[in-house]
Amino acid sequence: MKKNILLLFLLLTSVSLRAQYPLLSKDAEISLLTVSPSEDEVYTVYGHTALRVRDASKKLDTVFNYGIFDFSKPNFIYRFAKGETDYRLAAQYTRDFLIEYEMRGSEVTEQILDIDSAGKAQIWEALMINNRPENRVYRYNFFFDNCATRPAAIIEEQAGGKIDYNARVEPQTFGDMVNSMNIPFTPRSFRDMINHCTRNKPWLTFGCDLALGSPTDRIATTHEMMFLPLYLKEAFATATITQADGKPQKLVSSTRTLIARATGEAETGTGIFTPSVCCKVFFLIILAITWLEWRRKTYFMIVDCILFFIAGVAGVVLFFLSFVSTHPCVYPNWNIIWLQPFDLVAVILFAVKKLRKAAYYYHFINFAALTLMLAGWHFIPQHLNTAFIPLVMSLWLRSGYGVYRKIWNIGYEKY
Repeated sequence: MKKNILLLFLLLTSVSLRAQYPLLSKDAEISLLTVSPSEDEVYTVYGHTALRVRDASKKLDTVFNYGIFDFSKPNFIYRFAKGETDYRLAAQYTRDFLIEYEMRGSEVTEQILDIDSAGKAQIWEALMINNRPENRVYRYNFFFDNCATRPAAIIEEQAGGKIDYNARVEPQTFGDMVNSMNIPFTPRSFRDMINHCTRNKPWLTFGCDLALGSPTDRIATTHEMMFLPLYLKEAFATATITQADGKPQKLVSSTRTLIARATGEAETGTGIFTPSVCCKVFFLIILAITWLEWRRKTYFMIVDCILFFIAGVAGVVLFFLSFVSTHPCVYPNWNIIWLQPFDLVAVILFAVKKLRKAAYYYHFINFAALTLMLAGWHFIPQHLNTAFIPLVMSLWLRSGYGVYRKIWNIGYEKY
């Protein structure tokens, strides 16, 4: 008796839930929208994905967008660095969604899914449940839970059949894909993929290479590559779905361009002040100062204090990302060898006369560590941006000169 009552309760609850939103007609369409990358903002260089539900007989045309976030929220930067960024789902009119990207000059492509009415109903129901106030906020993860992975997961789980991705494999380089919406599924690391997206923003690439650790250099599986919208689009283009009848069919029935890419716009240039140029100039300045000290047999303590203070602050940030943040690809990070929090302690050692012996030992250990790092640069199991080399050499040079000064007693009388 109790079991029958429970089943009746669950049935009534299910009916109540379905009554909260309209049922789709047999002519309803569900499609995947892919927005091409643009150079407007940091977060637009990766592209975007959304789901569209269109039912003309119900006067329904809604886009479900999992990429909404709020910069104005308290402690947004801190929470983002810690891996506690909350994104949310928003349902918006399709025309409003398209206007935004038309103004941005991005291309918007629509892939209409060829699934049966039951599958469409299940996807629609899942989207409506996701859009409830208590469900629409989710913990964002750049690689594994974002605006592209969420729509893909819903389609895979609710489409009513098994989806097989038949992504083609081609020996094509990233350079061949510039200005193209067709992405081949050749073996790529996560870092390769995001660095391609940031190719016109070298300082963003510099920052990503600094913050992301060795796990980012792992080769992504075909399914993991779909965290980027363009890869998801390409995967859907070749995917098949096997529904109740047991016969596989194409997942996408048709593809059309809703907004064409803006023409007459040259690709954004990188300018002359790239990380590589700026870091080399920085090293030359440090080298010139050190040469001047050597010639005059003197020591400019302020140079070491400023240099190691900056390195120490950067080291604190890297330490936070590596050992406190919940981001999945930031630990281990070999950059912490040359950017370490202990450099802040070194500033005190340099400035206090009674600690000059400890300062010498610090310089000696740091010089040895950086020498080994530079000598084994190509053997480190992590991609390190070549722009880091002049910065590492700047610290190496100053620590080397610190050891040299101790041996020849240069500058110590001024402590």
